[in-house]
Amino acid sequence: MPKLKTRKGVAKRFRFTKKRKIKYSPCGKSHLLSGKESERLRSFRRPKVIEGKKDIKYIKRMLPYG
Repeated sequence: MPKLKTRKGVAKRFRFTKKRKIKYSPCGKSHLLSGKESERLRSFRRPKVIEGKKDIKYIKRMLPYG
């Protein structure tokens, strides 16, 4: 059976935790920061976890060896 291809754009944006949850770094923290609330900027620091079951299934299919 041939090897499965990984979607490289997805591989750069998402990582798995030890319990196989999918974490990602939120967007919107590179420029135009002066117009954003400080509480919002602080929430960008820590990684987020994907909650939706359909999204998890979709991303896991794109990362076959993750």
